[in-house]
Amino acid sequence: MTFKSRPSYFVFLVTLLFFLSNLNAQEHHTLEGRWDLEMEFEGKTEPSWLEVRHSGRATYVGRFVFAFGSARPIAEVKIEDNTFSFSIPRQWEPKGQDMIFKGEIIADQLNGTMIYTDGTTVNWSGTKAPELAFNNNPILAKPIHLFNGKDLQGWYADRDENQWVVKKGILTSTKSGANLISNQKFKDFKLVAEFRFPKGSNSGIYLRGRYEVQIADNYGLPPSDIYFGGVYGFLEPNINAAKPAGEWQKYEITLIGNRVTIVANGKTIISDQTIPGITGGALDSKEGEAGSIMIQGDHGPVEFRSFVITPIK
Repeated sequence: MTFKSRPSYFVFLVTLLFFLSNLNAQEHHTLEGRWDLEMEFEGKTEPSWLEVRHSGRATYVGRFVFAFGSARPIAEVKIEDNTFSFSIPRQWEPKGQDMIFKGEIIADQLNGTMIYTDGTTVNWSGTKAPELAFNNNPILAKPIHLFNGKDLQGWYADRDENQWVVKKGILTSTKSGANLISNQKFKDFKLVAEFRFPKGSNSGIYLRGRYEVQIADNYGLPPSDIYFGGVYGFLEPNINAAKPAGEWQKYEITLIGNRVTIVANGKTIISDQTIPGITGGALDSKEGEAGSIMIQGDHGPVEFRSFVITPIK
């Protein structure tokens, strides 16, 4: 080797060492990935969700979904061997302290505690979110009219006081109250729903009871993952296709695995995008299983004149 070639040789060595050290720093930790959680909260088992991933060389960050609200960022997840911890500020929770999480990795499961905003301790557990298969050659089965235009047959309310009624062939929720849940459960499907809502109202359709597609009076606003057509807190539409409140509107939603396409009022607003995890208000966090369709009724008034689901084989 000549003297003139040494600088390039040293540069090569430094670059290689940096690459190897950086590669070592980003070795995959068992905690990284997406987790379906169950939390024993206020006497009930509430579904939640956690994602942990690298940020740079030595920092872990994440996202968390609680029993209500949208996905919220975790600034840093501190990991030490098989234990971890993080804290997040309240979102829709009562006033109080930040929520503090501590967990332990045991094989392919998580166990831990959350100190709530009021200081109470909540126990929780979690399993790795499953890899959902994508069907590249979907075959549509026979369409199912989940709403028959006459009554609530095929649905049940999630509380005793049920405000849902059928008026002149229209499925109607006139005020905030119960959510409406289908008796039938589905995996992959295409859903076509026609709906309208009054000014200022807010509702949603939960796919498999886990992933909320937002229905809300957001006409004329910039698109957002918490506005009309968004998968709540996760997927933002490329345009806001909402019509003014009071007009009939239409969703055509195709869900295969955890990939979704949404056509709103004839415009494709989300195209074959992956839904990372469950959204707040989900029925459960069992993402590998078939699930019901849930119509949100605990926010504002909404009406449906058609609700047709076509299973995909």
